[in-house]
Amino acid sequence: MILVVGLGNPGEQYAKTRHNVGFWAVDKIAANFQSPKKDKFSTEQAKFNAQISEGKIGKEKIVLGKPQTFMNNSGKAVGFLTKYYKIKPENVFVIHDDADLPLGTFRIAKNRGSAGHKGVESIMRALKTKDFVRFRIGTRITKSPKIPSRSKKFMGKFLVEQKITPLQEKVLKKTIKNCVEAVEVAVKDGVQKAMSLFNC
Repeated sequence: MILVVGLGNPGEQYAKTRHNVGFWAVDKIAANFQSPKKDKFSTEQAKFNAQISEGKIGKEKIVLGKPQTFMNNSGKAVGFLTKYYKIKPENVFVIHDDADLPLGTFRIAKNRGSAGHKGVESIMRALKTKDFVRFRIGTRITKSPKIPSRSKKFMGKFLVEQKITPLQEKVLKKTIKNCVEAVEVAVKDGVQKAMSLFNC
């Protein structure tokens, strides 16, 4: 069994922001691989602190999750889901935005540091390891100089709240389509195979 988690913030005000592309990707996976009887995500905040659904990729059962804890506490939901479904960290796939990668790109990573992503840091604390798989969707619009430490709080707020343009949304949807294909390969043929095909 594989747990596929998309990171984001709940609420309509965040729906069209770059920080929520993890939610978009999991929605796309649900549309492609959701079990026929599961026509939408169930709202399970009280039990899991997440919206969840189930499906299959090939012969492998998948659990899809969208934490409702807000980004910085994503580990609360992921930790509970892994315990409930008895899923090992190496079978946890996390899809999230990454401001270090240019818009239109994505990378697959495993057993790597968070690079300052608060949602990923929260999951590392909850699982007590960094040995899980990450699908990093690029959201950087342009190359920019290194942000002074005094400005990082402002930039974090900017990335969370800034709405994307129609053109950016078009690029992100294409990237998410490729990311979903990579998730399918990773589930069916292994993470290394997916990395060899998509990390180039």
